[in-house]
Amino acid sequence: MAGPLQGIRILDLTSVVMGPFATQILAELGAEVIKIEPHEGDNMRHVGPLRHAGMGHLCINLNRGKRCIVLDLKKPDALEAMMRLVRSADVLVYNVRPSAMARLKLSYDEVSAANPRLLYVGCYGYSERGPYAGRAAYDDLIQGATGLPWMISEGGKETPRYVPINLADRITGLHVVYAVSAALFARERAGKGQAVEVPMFESIAHFVLGDHLAGLSWQPAIGPTGYPRLMHRRPYATRDGYLCVLVYNDKQWKSFLEAVGRTDLWEDARFNTHGMRAQHIDEVYDVLAEIMKTRTSAQWMELLARADIPFSRMNSPEDVVADRHLNESGFFVAEDHPSEGRLRAMRTPTHWSLSEPDMPTPAPRLGEHSRALLREIGYSDAEIEGMAASGATLLG
Repeated sequence: MAGPLQGIRILDLTSVVMGPFATQILAELGAEVIKIEPHEGDNMRHVGPLRHAGMGHLCINLNRGKRCIVLDLKKPDALEAMMRLVRSADVLVYNVRPSAMARLKLSYDEVSAANPRLLYVGCYGYSERGPYAGRAAYDDLIQGATGLPWMISEGGKETPRYVPINLADRITGLHVVYAVSAALFARERAGKGQAVEVPMFESIAHFVLGDHLAGLSWQPAIGPTGYPRLMHRRPYATRDGYLCVLVYNDKQWKSFLEAVGRTDLWEDARFNTHGMRAQHIDEVYDVLAEIMKTRTSAQWMELLARADIPFSRMNSPEDVVADRHLNESGFFVAEDHPSEGRLRAMRTPTHWSLSEPDMPTPAPRLGEHSRALLREIGYSDAEIEGMAASGATLLG
């Protein structure tokens, strides 16, 4: 595949969302990604909706651009095949606990002895340097541990909820992508590989506290945590629905108040400077909420466009799929999958003037490339059949 990472080979020993999301982005950027799965496959293969067994929607949307080999790494023959792959790879990404990698005889010391240039990237729940090392972690748990449900509940005033996407998984996955890219650059300078840790808890704490550390940024603290504007913001109810509106800087506030005939509010000290609005954010949102109820969403969109006030519809996922901009910008493309038929796929959101990536290949079926990959690392057809008979591999 074309792209800025063309020529880089990545072994993907990950499952569920976090790791596969990261490695799909790396594949979209041109890397050759080899996904190593057990006989039962990645858990996400079995989450519906799905047309055929083993090809659930999350699997399809997390594994484009990859080739798939099945290896039962508890069997010596499969482990030997894995080590042959290690010798030819640039990066190994895994998302089980380091102790599990050690039990499989795939610790950093063991794989770096086979390939000193290998980048060994582990993404898992908690840093090995702290007391939570080795704990199991999932998106829900990390969201809770970093305060997101508490903030959504407005500090306990409402029922706490998780953000309804795999936020912790996907943000940590993005940390993996830049860590791999930076580690490749560092290897060009140093000439050798290294181990890189990307823990979920620290990644999401970094993300959340960047906005909400607030008064605790100082020692001793000069105020509480929390960025009040973010804690209170929500779509505004209109006469017939909801609309997302941001009246933010002084120019926008003045234009908005003139457009709605409420210039009297500009004389109120709570509203006429950014600093004062920040101090009175609850009152600001209450006033805007009452004003927004006076018109329909369509009337507001016309008025806000004339006044040059930022706004957006409150879309459903179906609305996003139908969005004119995403469709005309080429974000969505039609994909013909060999078993799943016509699919809607998403292109990488980045664009490159020199090394533009290709559209990745469709997500592989379980074991689809086992035979081809084993041949590439030196196995004969007879040896491959023997490995399949012993359960070391599965030939898709």
